Amino acid sequence: MRLNSNIKIQNSKLQKLVPRLLDWFAANARDLPWRRTRDPYAIWVSEIMLQQTQVKTVIPFWERWMRELPSIEAAANAPSAKIHKLWEGLGYYTRVRNLQKTAQQIVKSGKRKAESGNAVYQFPGNFDDVLALPGIGRYTAGAIVSIAFNQPAPILDGNVIRVLTRLFGIAENPKEKTTNARLWQLAEELVCGAHNSRWGERPHELKQNGGRAQAPARENVRPTNEKTCSHLNQSLMELGALVCTPRNAQCLICPVKKLCMAFKENRVDELPNLGKRETATARHFIAFAVERDGKFLVQQRPAGVVNAHLWEFPNLEVTGTKPEGEAVFHKLFDVKPKVIQPLRTVKHSITRYRITLEAFYVSLGGTGSTRPHAKTKSRIRGAGPSGRISNTGRWIAPEEFDSLAFSSAHKKLASAAAKSILSGR
Repeated sequence: MRLNSNIKIQNSKLQKLVPRLLDWFAANARDLPWRRTRDPYAIWVSEIMLQQTQVKTVIPFWERWMRELPSIEAAANAPSAKIHKLWEGLGYYTRVRNLQKTAQQIVKSGKRKAESGNAVYQFPGNFDDVLALPGIGRYTAGAIVSIAFNQPAPILDGNVIRVLTRLFGIAENPKEKTTNARLWQLAEELVCGAHNSRWGERPHELKQNGGRAQAPARENVRPTNEKTCSHLNQSLMELGALVCTPRNAQCLICPVKKLCMAFKENRVDELPNLGKRETATARHFIAFAVERDGKFLVQQRPAGVVNAHLWEFPNLEVTGTKPEGEAVFHKLFDVKPKVIQPLRTVKHSITRYRITLEAFYVSLGGTGSTRPHAKTKSRIRGAGPSGRISNTGRWIAPEEFDSLAFSSAHKKLASAAAKSILSGR
């Protein structure tokens, strides 16, 4: 999929959009940490983190990652436990495993470049090479090469789809093949239009200043030709995030409202037409914070399942009439609990699933009075999307919880379990 920087903007509307978007972004872009660099590694990490995650959530994760793993080599060589811990709370953990696979692939290729007197591993600068890397699709590849290398690669994420469908009054579902291809074409014409523009000097500025270009009031206020593709693509994403929002769009302050078909026809709330949303499926799990001598039993999820390699408390999915907690406990353990009582309930969502996780605190007493078998069954129907749960477990003290990477729901259970010890249950 080669980039075509020679595409010409035939549509006068597209020609008008490019300068307005660039001007608006120059004046209104948020000061985000990954925008202060053109290091492709840093930009790549930010793009992977931003998938299905809000900017305000990503910022502290990105800053911590870059402190702990500041280079491709560091990411490639980091222990699995460390990358999962750094990613803890972002969800969709396949992303971080693919990120490490990509880093390892780059290191294995051995390509280096000199930078600040050191030899560092080189992130690919070619769109097709970036697209071939694990976990990187067309959008992410385009974002990386346009932002880091100013290449005229189009991007199309949820924000850009919303902006383009409203601007051009596209009523068809953007997920349909023909409509999606049209949106990619519009995105490509825009970024190529930015690439082919002469943005360093403006004719009207030269006229107003006696034929001399006037420097901008502050550094990098206006993009030069070295940043037009980067700024154009980011302007589309930024406009969708700040102004052309899914609900309550701020049309009156939009820099391109005069060119927007949806605004003119009062159809902003109707677009994009994403079709009927898939019905959510309810799922119910029962989990146990099993305590013995002040330590809790936790186990690591196996490879190949949702939240693979993360730690969790023993749990079982239940269907139909909800059984009593003690009955479910005996399906997992061959031991009679000394105490079993409600701990807390956590409700959360994973893709189309709406999950209720009901947790119980279980005390087995001291090892002197009770010798539990306490061995999790190796196969537990419904323990997770795969129907399996790891049969390896560890007894750890509450102060050790922070050393392990838990899924978000089970991290909340860990906090509740730690408090249960302090409250002297």
